[in-house]
Amino acid sequence: MTAKALMLQGTGSDVGKSVLTAALCRIARRRGLSVAPFKPQNMSNNAAACPDGGEIGRAQALQALACGLAPHTDFNPVLLKPETDRRAQLVVQGKAVTAMDAAHYMAHRGELMDKVIESFSRLTASHDLVIVEGAGSPSEINLRDRDIANMGFARRAGVPVCLIGDIDRGGVIASLVGTQSVLDPEDQAMITGFLINKFRGDPALFEDGIRAIEQRTGWPCHGVIPWLPVSAELPAEDAVVLSRPDRSTGGALKISAPMLSRMANFDDADPLKHEPGVDFRWIPPGQHIPRDTDVIILFGTKSTLGDLAFLRQQGWDHDIIAHARSGGRVLGICGGYQMLGRRVVDPVGVDGVPGEAQGLGLLNVETLMQADKKVAPVSGDCAISTMTVLGYEIHTGRTTGEDTVRPMFNFDSEPDGARSADGKIEGTYLHGAFANDAFRSAWLTRAGGTADTHAIYSNTVERALDRLADGVEAKVNIDALLESAQPPGWQPARR
Repeated sequence: MTAKALMLQGTGSDVGKSVLTAALCRIARRRGLSVAPFKPQNMSNNAAACPDGGEIGRAQALQALACGLAPHTDFNPVLLKPETDRRAQLVVQGKAVTAMDAAHYMAHRGELMDKVIESFSRLTASHDLVIVEGAGSPSEINLRDRDIANMGFARRAGVPVCLIGDIDRGGVIASLVGTQSVLDPEDQAMITGFLINKFRGDPALFEDGIRAIEQRTGWPCHGVIPWLPVSAELPAEDAVVLSRPDRSTGGALKISAPMLSRMANFDDADPLKHEPGVDFRWIPPGQHIPRDTDVIILFGTKSTLGDLAFLRQQGWDHDIIAHARSGGRVLGICGGYQMLGRRVVDPVGVDGVPGEAQGLGLLNVETLMQADKKVAPVSGDCAISTMTVLGYEIHTGRTTGEDTVRPMFNFDSEPDGARSADGKIEGTYLHGAFANDAFRSAWLTRAGGTADTHAIYSNTVERALDRLADGVEAKVNIDALLESAQPPGWQPARR
């Protein structure tokens, strides 16, 4: 089997590439096609564990779900996980390889193209269609040399491109026409059409705009997609969404989560945000944690020591400790769990720079960072009940201490996490726990809240994907878009 492929690129970041890729994957699947997602290079600290023991961006895991597939490392062969503003961990085909600064990566990233093509070829050999998602924008021509994420990949693999413009941020005509103007003729020729995304109002008012773009570029418009609120119900890919006002249900149980600078896997919060009895609040830098908070959650981070320092810079350490001393509940997940202990030690700089720091001291545990990274789906029992919980682990470091005798979970007879003697301070390495409906309900009840006992979170996500696909299919010429997909090695006709 040799698939056809189509690549979605954008005029900038956050134009909706990931969400539209998921929508097209679900639409193709509903049309009876065997479809797979593919993103050559992603940069995100939101990662998903794959059954083969590797990790990929969580956006590609969501796209895989839209395809009816389990996550696989071939869906995202190059993943960059930022540790500082200039340094990131490099993950290749699911495995952490090294950490490097941005300049070194830019100078050598072209060497990763063979791995990218290798993964892409395996997908095209086993599916009818591969929907490829670009990164950032091809208009960043200063990055074109040795590019593996946008036109560099499209040209090497021979994949036609549909360009997406975001009209909500304004200037969509200039962004689409301008993108064409800065590309060289060979890159321009790879683009076979465009989409307008996030439109608000009457699309008839933009018909002249579409004609202007078509006349100036020679590309056909495949559709004008309205702003689809259902996209907010899907797990977020990047921390950029956290800067937007968050919808609050106004529930009785108030949960606050500080926005750490290198926060990772914050989609652990999504199931809680869907609960009508929960008032979930992200706390941005510069704001104190509200005193009426019932539960504080510290989510994961790619840099535990760095975010411990950041937490203290914001004064959140005082807020958290005061909250705990007054009887409030605190939960730490992964890096957040490590912060709750007495001390974090990183002798070789696994977490970025060698060093150590005092933790918040709310759990009697210590963490030693180690080079070995654990990445795996896990299942086991909740330590305080008989329910089974599914999730995944992605972390470095080993946590030990007296409070680990009261774990949160037991996986294959191996305990995970720790709890204080009164049970109000908890920590775990498990991601995805709140996606387990029975656990989420029991945890919220113990915290003094209520849960929607009829809610099935996985069904919520599946319904959101279907509604997203419905919204896109209604406004896009899907037949024309899918017909533009071509077998790998395609070359545009000479003009």
